[in-house]
Amino acid sequence: MPSLSTTASLSSRPGPTPDEPLGSRARSACRSILGRLGPEDRDVLWLYLASRVSVWIVAYCARWVFPRDPETKNAAAILQPFQQWDWHHYLRIAREGYFPGAEVDDNRVAFFPGFPLVLRAVHVVVPDWTVAGLAISFVGGAIAVVALARIARRYLEEAGAGRRTVVLLLASPCAVFLAVGYTEALFLALALPAWLAAQRHAWVTASVLIALASAVRISGLFLAAALVVHHLCSGRAHNWRVLLWMTLPALPVALYFWYLYANIGDLMAWQHAQERGWHRSFHLPWEAWSQTWDAAFDGIYPAPYAFMFLAELVGMVMGLLLLAVLVRRRSWPEATYMALGLWALGTSYWYMSVPRASLAWWPLWIGLAALTLRRPRLLALYGCLVCPLSVVFALAFFTGHWAG
Repeated sequence: MPSLSTTASLSSRPGPTPDEPLGSRARSACRSILGRLGPEDRDVLWLYLASRVSVWIVAYCARWVFPRDPETKNAAAILQPFQQWDWHHYLRIAREGYFPGAEVDDNRVAFFPGFPLVLRAVHVVVPDWTVAGLAISFVGGAIAVVALARIARRYLEEAGAGRRTVVLLLASPCAVFLAVGYTEALFLALALPAWLAAQRHAWVTASVLIALASAVRISGLFLAAALVVHHLCSGRAHNWRVLLWMTLPALPVALYFWYLYANIGDLMAWQHAQERGWHRSFHLPWEAWSQTWDAAFDGIYPAPYAFMFLAELVGMVMGLLLLAVLVRRRSWPEATYMALGLWALGTSYWYMSVPRASLAWWPLWIGLAALTLRRPRLLALYGCLVCPLSVVFALAFFTGHWAG
């Protein structure tokens, strides 16, 4: 896979005139990021819609086949499968804020404000909170798959490369998180167009989008570091004003930490909440591997928990293999992004959310697309291995068994 520094930049479009209406400026901004939708983009969107229908069918059936109460005569509410786990944290933040008045110790400060802010804004026009969260992910996922397909087409010359990359992502085991009220779809809707802008050497646009992504997930900072490396490896004269713009993604994180300090006097309240709620305290990488291995295989935890820890180990191995390939190919920007993300995930007490993080490893999906396009039989093997896992993971989430 070639480094982004070797890709050709696209011609820039003229900016809007000062007298251009606001709506026209917004449309111009969207076109500058993604441009007009071509036949391949529409094909990808139809594929995305079909995959959403598949996920909704699994969620609908889970209400009937796997009810919380085995003796119940009625299925759960139709939106109940989507109201699981972290969704409740995002909902409480969007409805009540981080500090609703009374002393609350539910670790809600461990979640960045980007998604709850968007959720609260969408709720103004979508009265049901759950539907509002699903709408954010639905639109965000659509933007993400179009951007991913376009990035793939810049890496790969084979016909159908963009579509194949999107198929592999949407069929992946953790793709269910793109269809629920979580941050993955919104983050990718900002991060992937940002990387597409970086490929076009639109550094300021990329920096702004990554700053917005950093308000959603702290991994936006890892993408910002990759952007700097990409700029330095681009072979162009380094513009210090552009490099200054590339510090913008740190601003949302700094503002959030300052907000926490102003309210509870703890600048690192986010990290402390991560430690309390999810044991994300620093440990050496081999200690984290050992703890996760023991949790998966030593009979310490019930089987459902052990299965999830096994998935964490597999995800980490995949990430390390991908990093090794990127380093070998000297794809330094992408390697920087992967190395920082794996370090953050691999230095906790044990691994957590590694498979979910793989959704944002766009070099993985592009690399798999390259392999399956050149060796078509691998696509069938991928489908046979991954599609059953995708259904199992979706059912685990929709029935409340994701974390055991």
